[in-house]
Amino acid sequence: MQYRDFGNKGFKVSEIGHGLWGMGDWSGSEDKQSLQALQLSLELGCNFYDTAWAYGNGHSESLLGRLIRNNPGKEIIVATKVPPKNHIWPADPKARLEDVFPAKHIIEYTKRSLENLGVERIDIQQLHVWDDGWAENPERRETAQRLKEEGFIRLFGLSLNRWEPWNGLKAIRSGEVDSIQVIYNIFDQAPEDQLLPLCQELGVGVLARVPLDEGGLSGKLRKDTKFPDDDWRAHYFGPENLGPTVERAEALKKLLPKGMSLPELAMRFSISPPAVSTSIPGMRKLGHVKEDIAISDGQKLPADLMAKLRAHRWDRKVAPWSD
Repeated sequence: MQYRDFGNKGFKVSEIGHGLWGMGDWSGSEDKQSLQALQLSLELGCNFYDTAWAYGNGHSESLLGRLIRNNPGKEIIVATKVPPKNHIWPADPKARLEDVFPAKHIIEYTKRSLENLGVERIDIQQLHVWDDGWAENPERRETAQRLKEEGFIRLFGLSLNRWEPWNGLKAIRSGEVDSIQVIYNIFDQAPEDQLLPLCQELGVGVLARVPLDEGGLSGKLRKDTKFPDDDWRAHYFGPENLGPTVERAEALKKLLPKGMSLPELAMRFSISPPAVSTSIPGMRKLGHVKEDIAISDGQKLPADLMAKLRAHRWDRKVAPWSD
């Protein structure tokens, strides 16, 4: 496992982290399997784990808490998130910060997460949605500072809305954001335009999420793929998105170097920018853990291949099915 500086915050993180969304509320998730996957990633060198209260109403946090308790003395860096009080994903630009993330709400959910995790301090607390119209509101800054001073959190960050990497630049420029979580993958290359350079310049840690496009870059989807009704992916990979995703994934397969799978290509791409601190794929199964962590070997994708991948950028707009 290779490790990278987390911005200029004074510690290093595994360049492959572990995302826990699927362990909280995706169909087919089993706690026993999830705990085995978490344990294996830790043993293989992963030290960064990203969860959220909203992933099963604290369930994935509780699973991570069991990993922490089962491995005393092991370095486990925890990032979690405060859900929006109005339960709206992505953030509504017409909403006020005090209606979405009032100080009392942030503090309450930070304490809930601390209890679920069984720790005294959260390394990175994030707001689960964001709109840059809130950037100048002092309540966010004051609440983050209070949580730091009282020892509840180490750093404070933002998780940006899907396909809106620009909707956070103002907050970053304020100097009051320690970390940013953003969708970044072969399809979603827009963070390279402004976000990643700004984070690198200001020493902000970057969590690259959805490196496999919710499975769109797994190479396993077909135009007749169906997910259970209670699985979030049934909504995401509906008629508007499934067909185009499969077609674009098939086009990418033509670029695969000998012996490389599409998921490996996607994972290697996700950690290619130096501004990315860690990529956080969802890894519920032992096989996924082994495959994803194996790509952290210090080997970069060839420059000519990277140039070809630029042509597969897919700039999308937020739609009802993408929430």
